[in-house]
Amino acid sequence: MSTERSLEIRGISKRFGDTVALQDLSFDVRAGELFGFVGRNGAGKTTAMRIVLGVLGADAGDVRWDGLALDFAARQRIGYMPEERGLYPRMRLSEQLAYLGELHGMAGSEARASAVRWLDRFGLKDRRNDDLQALSLGNQQRVQLAAALIFGPDVLVLDEPFAGLDPVAVDVMSAVLREQADAGLPVIFSSHELELVERLCDRVGIIDRGRMVAIGTVAELRAGGRERVWIDAPGAPAAWDPGIDGARLTQTDGSRLLFELDPGIDGQALLHAALATGPVREFGRVEPSLGEIFRTAIEGAAP
Repeated sequence: MSTERSLEIRGISKRFGDTVALQDLSFDVRAGELFGFVGRNGAGKTTAMRIVLGVLGADAGDVRWDGLALDFAARQRIGYMPEERGLYPRMRLSEQLAYLGELHGMAGSEARASAVRWLDRFGLKDRRNDDLQALSLGNQQRVQLAAALIFGPDVLVLDEPFAGLDPVAVDVMSAVLREQADAGLPVIFSSHELELVERLCDRVGIIDRGRMVAIGTVAELRAGGRERVWIDAPGAPAAWDPGIDGARLTQTDGSRLLFELDPGIDGQALLHAALATGPVREFGRVEPSLGEIFRTAIEGAAP
C-alpha cells in the first residue's frame, strides 16, 4: 500500500502482564480521511492510540508516518485529544491554549491569535478569559479539541471526542473534523456513537480483544454481511417457509416478513417463491446499520 501522507500502524502487539491488550494490530489512516476506530470497552483502542503518541511502547511492531518510523519530532506534529480531559481547570482558556501552542513551537503572538481563532470557531470567544472549570463539560470538550488543533497539526488522534456533547456541539465538532480531513489531514477517532461514525467516517476499523476484526468503508463492511429482505405477501401463511435453503424468517410484522439470506442466496428466488402465494405488496432489501455490522463482527471474532 502507499504510505504517502498516511499514519501506518504495523503489527503492533502489547501485553500488560498476562493480559494481551493488542495482538498484531495493523491498519493505516490515509491523508484526507476520517477513520472511525470502534470497539467495546477494553478492546485496545486507547492502548493503540497511546502507542502512536509514544506514551506507551509496543512489544512488537511499529508506527510510521510518511513511510518513516515516528520519532519525537514527528510526534510533536500530532494533535491528540485524550478521553480524560487533560487541561488546567484554573487557567484561562486563551492563556492555556496559547501556552500549548508555544509548547509546539509557535511564536507567542501566533499562538495567541490561533487561540482566539479556535475559541471563536467553537463559539467560546466571549469566554476566552474564563477559567476552564467555569465551563460546562460539553464546552470543556470543545476546548480540548481546540488544544489539539491550536498549532496546526499534521495528524489528528482523538479518543472519544464526542463524549458528553449535545447535538449542536456534535454538529460543530463533526464539521471541524471534516474540514481538517478535507484539508488533507489523516484523522482517527474512537467513539461509541456508532450512528455518528457511520454518518461521518470514510472508513471504519472494528477492534476486539486487541485484534482488528473488520475494516473498510461502511459499504464494504455491509457487503460482507448477510442480506436481509422484507416481503409483504398477504397470501403467505403464518411463519411461511419458502423452501429455500439459507433463507430464514427472522421477524414478522403483520403480513410483512423479514428474511435473512446466507451469502450466495439470490433474493430473486425468494421473490418468486412469494409470488407463488399470491400478490406481493413489498419486496425490499434492508441495509444493516453499523451497529449491526459491529455486533456481527464481534460475534464472528469470538473464540
